[in-house]
Amino acid sequence: MRNFEYYNPTRIVFGKGTIAKLSELVPAGSRHLLLYGGGSIKRNGVCDQAMAALAAFDVGEFGGIEANPQFDTCMKAVDKAQQEDRDFLLAVGGGSVLDATKFVAAAARYKGGDAWDILKKWAPVEDAIPLGAVLTLPATGSEMNAGSVISRESTSEKLFFGSDLVRPTFSILDPETTYSLPSVQTANGIVDAFIHVVEQYATYPGPNPLQDRQAEAILSTLIEEGPKALEEPKNYEARANIMWCATNALNGWLSLGVPTDWAAHVIGHELTALYGVDHGTSLAIVEPGVWAHQRERKKEKLLQFGERVWGIVDGSDDERVNQAIRKTDGFFQSLGIGTRLSDHNIPSEACALVAKRLANRDMKVGEHADLGEEEVTEILSLRI
Repeated sequence: MRNFEYYNPTRIVFGKGTIAKLSELVPAGSRHLLLYGGGSIKRNGVCDQAMAALAAFDVGEFGGIEANPQFDTCMKAVDKAQQEDRDFLLAVGGGSVLDATKFVAAAARYKGGDAWDILKKWAPVEDAIPLGAVLTLPATGSEMNAGSVISRESTSEKLFFGSDLVRPTFSILDPETTYSLPSVQTANGIVDAFIHVVEQYATYPGPNPLQDRQAEAILSTLIEEGPKALEEPKNYEARANIMWCATNALNGWLSLGVPTDWAAHVIGHELTALYGVDHGTSLAIVEPGVWAHQRERKKEKLLQFGERVWGIVDGSDDERVNQAIRKTDGFFQSLGIGTRLSDHNIPSEACALVAKRLANRDMKVGEHADLGEEEVTEILSLRI
């Protein structure tokens, strides 16, 4: 096992009715800016619950954060936070709202000039407004990690940054807030969590049995509980298990001391930036292609995955790897997600275009950091 350090101060408050605890969690006397997305929290009662809990506080609002949060929108929130001297940010929504809030927290106190440099140049984050979260869409794990992904329409870019200073101080996870999610958002969230796990698992073998078993447990639970949530949107236990899986998929536990991949995420971000495809959907398109292309280097872990998660024990090694890839692709499709570029009217030219964009940024991906323009083109070509 590799050396590691782990620090995660986020307090998780999980379960029914927990939004009422907001007043106990936020700093006394703080002046909040509540950030949210398209307005579903106004319709499903979540905003009313949050505002009731914060009745004794000065709370401003900023809505309209996109499904792929845009830099320009975030900067409007930065202006509002600065002009109103807000000293605590509350994200109420899914991973996009959380990611936007993290960037707003950092950008509002950034002294280095253009805040885009936090993403484009990984300019260091030396200060940030503290933040908390009320999660309404389990997917990204942003509620318990230090990462954020922001898009910029004018440059067709989708970029990542991370800093311990933007970890939520707390996150409230009430599964009942997810009852009203459209099925496509539920499905994308399940896929997002699933791919987060395999990006930290399906690499090459190492002496990491605990992380492997943790990863397999999350994958198996998503496979069991995902269809239940789609069939019964108000199945509390299914919703609760999916929510907790998504948090644990990317709170840092699984990556401790192990090699990680992230090729599907890097390539998928380009598909989203260029063609607007949902994040979870982009991952469902790309990951089976990564596995098929890298099958020899990933063989041992794919065989383990096939046996422990899908129960595949018969056939040659090659046959079992093929079955594991097909089973996973079929699972995504069973959730209602098209797993081919053509399912989303993405042209075949995207294969070379995405690869070229990554090459222009001198990016090589995969657990060995050696997949370049040629390999990325080949991976996407498997998904036409």
